[in-house]
Amino acid sequence: MTGNNGGTILVVGSVALDEIATPFGRVEEIIGGAGVYFSAAASLFGKVHLVGVVGDDYPLHELEFLEKRGVDLMGLQRASGTSFRWGGVYDYDMNTRETTHTRLGVFADFQPDLPVPSRSAEWVFLGNIDPVLQLHVLDQVIAPKLVACDTMNYWIEGSNEALLEVIGRIDMLTINDEEARQLSGSPNLSRAARWIQERGPRHVVIKKGEHGAILFTDESVFFSPGYPLEEVEDPTGAGDAFAGGLIGRLARAGAADPMELRRAVVYGCALGSFACEAFGPGRLADVSLEEIEARVSAFRHLTYFEEKPEGVT
Repeated sequence: MTGNNGGTILVVGSVALDEIATPFGRVEEIIGGAGVYFSAAASLFGKVHLVGVVGDDYPLHELEFLEKRGVDLMGLQRASGTSFRWGGVYDYDMNTRETTHTRLGVFADFQPDLPVPSRSAEWVFLGNIDPVLQLHVLDQVIAPKLVACDTMNYWIEGSNEALLEVIGRIDMLTINDEEARQLSGSPNLSRAARWIQERGPRHVVIKKGEHGAILFTDESVFFSPGYPLEEVEDPTGAGDAFAGGLIGRLARAGAADPMELRRAVVYGCALGSFACEAFGPGRLADVSLEEIEARVSAFRHLTYFEEKPEGVT
C-alpha cells in the first residue's frame, strides 16, 4: 500500500551493492545507495523518478518493489562494467562506522542526463554525488518548487568551490552535524546553519543520527528527536530514508510552508527509524502508511507537554 498521489519527485544518487557488518549480523551484495533508500521512502508519498547508474552485474529484479510503487527507472542507466560497491563495519553503539571499501565501478563515469519526463519534477533531491554533477542536474531541471541537496565530507574537502556554487542554487541543504561544522568552520550548529543560509539555502536540516534532526528556517528553529528504537539492525541508509520521507511528505502536501516543513522533518525521522529495523532497504519495502502514521503520532507524544503558569503547582 502506498500514498503515491503526491507531486513528482526527482532523485539523483548512487545505486549500489553493499557489504555491511554490525554486531547483530552481516550481509553481502545487498542493494543500497542513496538513490535506492531515498526512493524507497519518498515513493510512499509521491511519484519518484530515480536517476543513477548500475553495472551489468546489478540484480535489477531486486528493484521491483520500487517499480510496483510507481518509481520511474527510465533514468537508471545500465553501463558495461561493475556496479558501485561500498562496505562498512559498525561498532556496538551503531554510531561509529568504518568504511572497509569503496569501489566506484561504473559510477566513476556517471553523467546524470535526465530523461525528459524527470526534468519537470516539482521536488528535486540531489544525493551526495560530485558537486559538478549536481550542477549538471540543476542545469537540466525546469522550475522545480524546491531543490534539496545532500553532501559529504569528501566533497567539502575536495570540491569546496563547486559545492558552494551548488549551495547558492538550492532551497534546502540536508547535512549531518559533523559535516555542518566542517563546511562552516564553526563548532556551533546554530552558527553553522546561519553560515550556510547566508550562502543560499532558505532551509538547512542538520541530521544528528539517532538523536533526530534540527530544521533551521528564516523564521524559526525546529527540533525533532530520533525515535527510541529498542532494536537497531542496520543504520545504513537512514539519512537517505530521512531525506526521502522529508521530501516525499512535502511533495504530498504540495507546499513547503513553515508548518509543512516541521511535519516533513518528523516524517523524515520516522522513515529514517524504519530504515534501521532491517539490513538494507528491506523494512522500507514493506512498511505501510498506517505504520508510518502511527509512528508520527508517537513522535507527537514524545515531545508534548502542557505548560503551567508561573507559581501553579
